[in-house]
Amino acid sequence: MSTCTTASRDLDEPLAGTAATAKTWLLLEQPGPWGAKALTSSHLDPVLGRALEAAAADTGVRVALIRRPGRHADFGQPAERQVYAAHTAPGNVWLHSATTSDPEQLLNLDFTALGMGDHHTFDAVLEGHSHTGDPLALVCTNGKRDRCCALLGRPLAAELAASGVEGAWEVTHLGGHRFSPTLLVLPYGYAYGRAEAHAVKEILQGVREGRVVTEGCRGGSAWERPGQAAELAVRTAAREHAVDALSVVRTDGEAPRWEVTVAHTDGRVWRVVVAQGTSLPPRPESCGSALGSPARMDVVAVRELSPAPLPLPC
Repeated sequence: MSTCTTASRDLDEPLAGTAATAKTWLLLEQPGPWGAKALTSSHLDPVLGRALEAAAADTGVRVALIRRPGRHADFGQPAERQVYAAHTAPGNVWLHSATTSDPEQLLNLDFTALGMGDHHTFDAVLEGHSHTGDPLALVCTNGKRDRCCALLGRPLAAELAASGVEGAWEVTHLGGHRFSPTLLVLPYGYAYGRAEAHAVKEILQGVREGRVVTEGCRGGSAWERPGQAAELAVRTAAREHAVDALSVVRTDGEAPRWEVTVAHTDGRVWRVVVAQGTSLPPRPESCGSALGSPARMDVVAVRELSPAPLPLPC
C-alpha cells in the first residue's frame, strides 16, 4: 500500500527547511482521542480550544496537545494535566513545566510576552518552574490528520517510552506528514523527519550535551523556512554542532529567492542564498490528497564574509 511517506522517501525529498515555525511552544496534556484539528476536536472543551488558538495568533506561540504513548481509551478527564512552555531562540532557550487542574488557566497567560521569550507569565499563572528532567521528544501520532502519523509515529513513541525515554510524548501536529515519523525536540526546537528510535536517542543525547544532530534534521522552529535551511547549511559547512553557536540574524528577499545572514557567537558571519524550488515528480503531500509539487528550500550558495579590517594605527 503506497503512502505519502513512501513516495517522499522513495523520491529522496530533502528534509531541510520543512519544520513548523514557532519561537515558543505551549503544550497541554490531553489524553484520549484527537480529531484532525485537535484543539477543537478532542475531549478538550472546544470553546477553550478556539480561545487558545485566538490568544496565540500572531504571537510566535504555537499551542499543541500532548499525551503519553500507549492506548488511548477514553477514561475521562485527568485531575491534573502536564503543561510545558519552551522558547527556542538561541541565547534565550528555556523549557518550563507546570501542572494544572484547570486548563482554562492558560487563557490568563500573556501570549505576547511568552512569544518574545519571557517565561515569567508562565511561572506566575501556573506556578511553573524550569524543567529539570530529560529533554522532550515529541512524536506526531495524529492519525486523523494523516494515517502515516499513526502507522509510523505511534510505534516510535511507544518504543521510546518502553526503552526508558522519560521525555517521550505524543503530539497532535508538527506538519510534514510525508516525513513521518516526525519529531520535535525541546527545549532547542529542532525538528526531525523519518525518525528511528536509535537515531532519536542519539539526538536526545546531543541535546543533553548542547549539540545539534544534523542528520535527518528538518530545521530549527525558531526560524522561518529559508532560515532553517540556511542555518543547517552553515552548520554543515563550518562543522559546527554547538546548539547556541549560530543565529539567523537577517533574511532579505522574498519567494522564490532569499539571502540569509547567519552569525556565529565567535563573530563569524555567513551569507546564504536560498531558492524555493518545487519537488518533482509530483507526489501526495498527505495520504489521500491529490498529487502536488511541494515547495522545497534549496541552498544555492554559502559564503563566509570577510571580517571588517582593523583600523590602521595612527
